[in-house]
Amino acid sequence: MSAEESLQRAEQILAKLEEVRARLEATDDPDEAIVIVQELAELAKEVEVELARAKREAETDATA
Repeated sequence: MSAEESLQRAEQILAKLEEVRARLEATDDPDEAIVIVQELAELAKEVEVELARAKREAETDATA
């Protein structure tokens, strides 16, 4: 996967993260809020992985 593809994937995940955050704001159910916060945490981890991958790919491309 190229650095550009990783960045695009990170942007897609961030868009999903925003949708989930909006669900969190809309809920009054504490149990649902806990599930949503867990989902947000997982999405944040996915973004972190994609950004790290993009960084590695960019560094590899720069040295090649």
